[in-house]
Amino acid sequence: MNKPRIDDLLEKVDSKYALVIMAAKRARQINNYYRSREEGSIDDIPPPLVDTRSRNILTIALEEVAEGKIGYRYRV
Repeated sequence: MNKPRIDDLLEKVDSKYALVIMAAKRARQINNYYRSREEGSIDDIPPPLVDTRSRNILTIALEEVAEGKIGYRYRV
């Protein structure tokens, strides 16, 4: 994976751990979106938030992080 660069991604989050959790969760949401679209069901799952040529779901999630389209907050 060359893009987005890890340095750029770490500017958007405060730790590698947070980046991994956030990207994995969003990748699952994107995967569910494509799966539900193929089945013809309409759910409340948001589609990918970036225009990309990538077909890799994790790359799409990381591009969303890099562009600031998704964020996170810690629960107490």
